[in-house]
Amino acid sequence: MATTATLDNIRHALEQYVGNKILLKADRGRKQIVTKKGVLETLYPSVFVVRIGEENNFERISYSYSDLLTETVKIKVYRNSKVS
Repeated sequence: MATTATLDNIRHALEQYVGNKILLKADRGRKQIVTKKGVLETLYPSVFVVRIGEENNFERISYSYSDLLTETVKIKVYRNSKVS
């Protein structure tokens, strides 16, 4: 089981990328992998939120830090891609 310190370390590592464009790969089970581009929007104590889509037509998806720990969700951050 993941300790609270491990999940806090993941959250602190993501703090520097809030507002950056990311590539998100999520394993939905039964060999279904969803790949989406979005913006890392907000961090909360237990989850992080990704905004996917255009400025007027978008959706928000949240994942827990344990999803990153177990590699159910993988994130690639684009360098120098800060979105205002």
